[in-house]
Amino acid sequence: MKARQLDPTDRRVLERNYDYAQKNVRVLSTWYDCETKRMIELLAENEIDLSANDEQRFGPYYREAR
Repeated sequence: MKARQLDPTDRRVLERNYDYAQKNVRVLSTWYDCETKRMIELLAENEIDLSANDEQRFGPYYREAR
């Protein structure tokens, strides 16, 4: 039986991983091996709200990407 591949950009997977990264975009972008800007775009596209700290740092760009 083949193991099912998870899409790391699937909303549920992305949201869970953001929780695991303690709602820190910079940590999550390191895990995903992408730029912070791209990670913010992925969160915005999937309508995953930023933490208060990330909102303070990246809120304007997040809202623009959303």
